[in-house]
Amino acid sequence: MSLPSGSVVEVWIAPDPPARLDKALARDVPEGAHLSRTRIARLIGEGRVERDGEVITDLTHRPVPGERWLIHVPEAAPTSIEPEPIALDILYEDEDIIVVNKPAGMVVHPAPGSPSATLVNALLAHCGPGILHVGGVERPGIVHRIDKDTSGVLVVAKTDRAHAGLAEQFARHSVHRHYSAVVHGVPDAGDARLRGLRGVDFEPGNVLVIRTGIERSRHDRQRMAVTFHGGRRAVTRARVIEAFGRPGVASLVDCWLETGRTHQIRVHMAYAGHGLVGDPVYGSRRKVPKGALSEAARQALLDFPRQALHARTLGFRHPATGQEMRFEAPLPADMAELVAVLRGDGQGGVS
Repeated sequence: MSLPSGSVVEVWIAPDPPARLDKALARDVPEGAHLSRTRIARLIGEGRVERDGEVITDLTHRPVPGERWLIHVPEAAPTSIEPEPIALDILYEDEDIIVVNKPAGMVVHPAPGSPSATLVNALLAHCGPGILHVGGVERPGIVHRIDKDTSGVLVVAKTDRAHAGLAEQFARHSVHRHYSAVVHGVPDAGDARLRGLRGVDFEPGNVLVIRTGIERSRHDRQRMAVTFHGGRRAVTRARVIEAFGRPGVASLVDCWLETGRTHQIRVHMAYAGHGLVGDPVYGSRRKVPKGALSEAARQALLDFPRQALHARTLGFRHPATGQEMRFEAPLPADMAELVAVLRGDGQGGVS
């Protein structure tokens, strides 16, 4: 059976694979391939998946750890992404890359339910049609993403060489990413609930470290979940910058990523019992003890309309020149106001 032309994705089966081929490939496929289990299952059925030259079309085929599989992804059909004159907060731009400060509420690229008004639509208007086929027509120029309701720094490739160079750095986890978050409680070594929690440890400087696997939830495919049996390796570090309320009701936290999985910070902080303020998926509305905060601060905490997460700092090597680059975006107005109200309550403290 001849295989179709197009890009080829290499997948190595990790230990303890799921019993079904589509599930195993979906677990172990490189994240940058952007292949869902449903898409992989369809490709298997179409005869686009092989092992050692043998095409396998049976979804129930049982993979073996250490096997090398190839997924042949056909060229995408031409897209109808339209340029839209949306203002961009540009931190840096040259012929190879553009670095922007994405506002909360903006989706990075068109997808079902968000066909327009995305960052890609704005970039197409700003950069011109040349960016449309950089890295693929579905997500032109995009090498990493942040959630719709997360604000902050994002780098986009304007050329194929830049896309390849940046993608390699993200794959090697050599990109430096720091996030500012406002979380419930105070996630430091003084929290007795964190002692003995699987996958949780502390490093010198009161740095919280969370090491788990992350996989798509088996109960809700829109959510991600912590796992200790497979999944993608995920490591998050966090340090409390300032605590608010007595006892600690909330805190401003610096989070940084060793890996970059979908919803990683949100999932890990929720797992540690310190979910992000305003997070509609992983957070929770906590009761605020009487007298712990002023009424104004309490309402600001309870009414914050999105996950209080901001991609503050992004550091990487320029894909063309090799120069080390670092970009920072200050807290957006809504998070800055939240912190100011909590701080102005007069019951905060630097940790």
